[in-house]
Amino acid sequence: MRRIISNLAIIWRLAAPYFRSEERWVARLLLASVIAIELALVAIDVLINQWNNRFYNALQDRNWETFVSELMFFCLLAAAFILLAVYQLYLNQWLQISWRRWMTARYLDHWLTGANHYRMQLLGDAADNPDQRIAEDVQQFIDKTLQIGIGLLSSIVTLVSFVVILWGLSSDAPLVLFGREMPIPGYLVWAALIYAMVGTVFTHFIGRKLVGLNFMQQRYEADFRFNLVRVRENSEQIGLLEGEKAETNRLLERFARVVANWYQIMTLQKRLTFFTASYRQASVVFPYIMVSPAYFSGAMQLGGMMQTASAFGSVQGALSFFITTYTQIAECAAVIERLDGFDKTVVAARDAAVTPPVVEVQRLPGASSLDIGKLVLRLPNDRPLVEADGISIKAGDRVLVTGPSGSGKSTLFRAIAGIWPFGSGTISVPAEAEVMLLPQRPYFPISRLSSAIAYPSEPGTFDDETIKEALHAVGLPAMADRLGEEGHWNRMLSLGEQQRLGVVRALLHAPDYLFLDEATASLDEPAEANVYRLLQQRLPRTTVVSIGHRSTLAEFHNRRLTLVADGNLYRLRETLVEAPAQ
Repeated sequence: MRRIISNLAIIWRLAAPYFRSEERWVARLLLASVIAIELALVAIDVLINQWNNRFYNALQDRNWETFVSELMFFCLLAAAFILLAVYQLYLNQWLQISWRRWMTARYLDHWLTGANHYRMQLLGDAADNPDQRIAEDVQQFIDKTLQIGIGLLSSIVTLVSFVVILWGLSSDAPLVLFGREMPIPGYLVWAALIYAMVGTVFTHFIGRKLVGLNFMQQRYEADFRFNLVRVRENSEQIGLLEGEKAETNRLLERFARVVANWYQIMTLQKRLTFFTASYRQASVVFPYIMVSPAYFSGAMQLGGMMQTASAFGSVQGALSFFITTYTQIAECAAVIERLDGFDKTVVAARDAAVTPPVVEVQRLPGASSLDIGKLVLRLPNDRPLVEADGISIKAGDRVLVTGPSGSGKSTLFRAIAGIWPFGSGTISVPAEAEVMLLPQRPYFPISRLSSAIAYPSEPGTFDDETIKEALHAVGLPAMADRLGEEGHWNRMLSLGEQQRLGVVRALLHAPDYLFLDEATASLDEPAEANVYRLLQQRLPRTTVVSIGHRSTLAEFHNRRLTLVADGNLYRLRETLVEAPAQ
């Protein structure tokens, strides 16, 4: 019971925001329409139940006129049922896609806003495969919540409606055993209740482990799919290392988990299907067995028997809702658990950025320099890594940051960019300044080349002629004729070509502060020198801060900041440059 209450609370927390959102009136109207149609369908079932009595009595009495009129009445009910069923499906699907569009936008916003996706990875990301949560689990949550919720409502209304009918039929056709009448009020209702309760208990006993198994199945499937994508994305490196056999073994190992878990699901579902199929088959004849003594004793006509069997089946079906939807409930519970885990991880990552102590990046109006004060950067496990204080980078400076591998140079850049929250201290940046960071491996969306270069600006922000001129300047004249071509540029181009495109991006955006995190490391020294001269010529007012290991970089910078080991951490200190700035 506690688990059911907990799941209902999670469902409410996940579903309620949509029906309170800016789309709430359309959402509520669609939901109300679907529910109203479901209630109308139950009403038609009640009318058909009453029709059974009249129709089969007409057959028994060979009453042609009643037979014809009842057939016409049934046609009207059938036409209304078909019309309502079609529009219920249509409105239900309309509600699903509207709800899914809203939830998808909401989850994407929570996941991507403020580099939350990056912090989730740093924290270990208990919500594995966020892509699956957003693409699949949201859709399944909406579909199964509506399906189970509407089904439960229908079962409750059906139960209330037909219990009254069945109770009255129990009085009209009292229980007869061995020729003796047994005065049990509403015995047909009690028989349906006991039958459904027994079935429910056995169904839960047999299938209670399905929730956990379905949860793990989705996790194993997503993990296998994710590793297939990684092989595709890194096919060049795998081919160069001749790692195909190792990758095959690794993928088969992950797929083995999918298979092993699936076999467990198969075994449980086999047992569950044995019982539920037997239960459903028995439920077809069970009501006839219950009322047959009254019929054969002459206390009930054929129409009454058919109406009783129909009403009994409706009550028993409503009470057996848990049995018939058990597998769907188990799948829904697994989906709810995954979305709840994703929500908790998103909140934890967001809290990591605002819960003191954190690195605070301040935007100061009127400031003319980037200032670092009492900064201590920590790893996610709280181990201190970098300490810096009293560092000021003035407009137009060219700063080279050096230090041993693993000393926290890239972490320092991430903190300045505002995506590394672990630590304390302040980083002050001029309020109007535009900051751009070029990593060693730049990112390009799968799109037209012109749009990929302009990212994160909107496509069309820079005209093609400007982009072509920049491509020639960085040594990529052949790319100038491919601006309209769409492709997966991170996979199609060498790392050196990608880094040159990253420089083109910087030239186009002309930021006030440009941070180069080994962004030219894959270029040869002459090409790298050409890039830095180009930055000096084209972006004379841009403050450039570089991470690099080559001694040749010194001539393009007028200041050097070095991370020096001091016990268990590294301190950022200013040191002399090796050569005068050019």
